Amino acid sequence: MSELPGQPFPLNGRKVYVAGHRGMVGSALLRRLGTTGAQVLTAERREVDLRRQDQTERWLEAHRPEAVFAAAATVGGILANDTRPAEFLYDNLAIIANLIQACHRSGVRKVMVLGSSCMYPRLAAQPIAEDSVLTGPLEPTNQWYAVAKLAGLKLAQAYRRQYGCDFITAVPTNLFGVGDNFDPAASHVIPAMIRKVTDAQAGGRDTVEVWGTGSPEREFLYVDDAADAMVFLMERYSGEEPINIAGGQTVTIRRLAELVAAECGWRGRFVYDADKPDGMPRKALEASRLLGMGWRPEIGLQEGLRRTCAWFLQAGDARLGTAAAI
Repeated sequence: MSELPGQPFPLNGRKVYVAGHRGMVGSALLRRLGTTGAQVLTAERREVDLRRQDQTERWLEAHRPEAVFAAAATVGGILANDTRPAEFLYDNLAIIANLIQACHRSGVRKVMVLGSSCMYPRLAAQPIAEDSVLTGPLEPTNQWYAVAKLAGLKLAQAYRRQYGCDFITAVPTNLFGVGDNFDPAASHVIPAMIRKVTDAQAGGRDTVEVWGTGSPEREFLYVDDAADAMVFLMERYSGEEPINIAGGQTVTIRRLAELVAAECGWRGRFVYDADKPDGMPRKALEASRLLGMGWRPEIGLQEGLRRTCAWFLQAGDARLGTAAAI
């Protein structure tokens, strides 16, 4: 493992580019970076389409950030992954390849590539440690996205080895929160549940369908905690190996549904469609490396759900979020 200990990288006063700033994670990073004294750079898609190499290289050459958070991605839940595999693979491969090459060419000093917990094997030992990468088959329902995330990790490692670039990879657990995507065709489990429950409430319906058996366990971390961990690691971590961002609460999908219903004030009944896929049976990340550095999350699952439900009910058109944060 290539480690560079004792190399702090404070963001105060630096030009920092957040790629994908309109997505849930990118928006949370903007909120957190606003407290650091960094000069934050963003770009609309009309200015630079990160899937286009020439546009990406020109923009980074012109603006010359010192640090980049690579939070841009085409994202979604099981349905979106299953029905749009080409988009999930091509978009995410193109984005991360273009960003890493352009950052290298323009002399960016530090880059954080964002991995995903789905890049770990489907049946990895739980909680999943960083050294589980590429030790077994991927979960079929999100393999397209996972392959692109693995490519991002390997690109960061390759540029680090060949060119000495300080490119690191952070792997957040399942995230949720303000700014999430609530589009039924593209959302992850928490926003999908909130959307279904509030729609049922508005329509006077007393049942809501949930995909799968309700038995899988998932760990959830509020997005503002994740953004805080990302800034923490950008300033303190320099290693070739990925580092997990976790420390949230593990819960079954069935219990999660009950918590969402309680926060939204809905008193109906959930119907589980066992013919639909469950995805990975359990997914939680082992985060002793990050926690050992002194970082801790602050917002629990119930408080995070309360904030997310409240935002969704007040946000109007913004609540559909953005499935393609590029």
